[in-house]
Amino acid sequence: MIMEVLQNKLQISKARQVLVNKGVSFVESPLRSLMRKLGLVRGVAMGDMVKSWDVLATLNFLESNVKKNEPILDIGCYASEVIVALHKLGYSNLTGADLNPNLQKMPYQNDIHYEITDFMHTKFEDASFRAITSISVIEHGFDGQSLLKEMSRLLRPGGYFIASFDYWPEKIDTTGIKFFGMDWKIFSRNEVIDFVKKAASYGLFPNGEMNYVGKDKPIDCADKQYTFGWIVLKKLV
Repeated sequence: MIMEVLQNKLQISKARQVLVNKGVSFVESPLRSLMRKLGLVRGVAMGDMVKSWDVLATLNFLESNVKKNEPILDIGCYASEVIVALHKLGYSNLTGADLNPNLQKMPYQNDIHYEITDFMHTKFEDASFRAITSISVIEHGFDGQSLLKEMSRLLRPGGYFIASFDYWPEKIDTTGIKFFGMDWKIFSRNEVIDFVKKAASYGLFPNGEMNYVGKDKPIDCADKQYTFGWIVLKKLV
């Protein structure tokens, strides 16, 4: 399966338990969150409980398809669980890109290369990465052409672009809603199909079955109910 859809909340809790069992769960406890609010804890609050399913799917795919010493880029990496989880799993060639100036507060500064940059217009050399990950990032300030052009440029032939995003088969209007100062999109089935068609012109292709079916809306944000999609595109040329 190259595109999957989160179907219910039970998948989220089950995925979190798997992450805990693997020793790669970094979402802080309610007590630690309270201590943070009281100013007793510093550093970056890592991860998000609702993003357990797509984080696990990404880790599982990488462990099956990318060697531990191959270069991986995580875009929109500030507070991302994926990049620190990969470090814990033994991946040794990791780069994180984000515009957030607090990137210097992310963990494992000596082991992970963090770059404050616009991930759609980076200075990384062509074909720098074997895989690029993106957890709930592309739906904010979405610019499909710029995104696909840069991901294709940065990936090596045979490399993977792995992304999760807000999704519901029918269109949900998010006009006027902004996060991080950017427009917010919940991708519809037709918008994903259009995105995949455009990706082909940049040499990025899904090479398996696409599942667009969403049975439940386990995510509730900004008075919108929806779910997550997860997709892998492979660079063939």
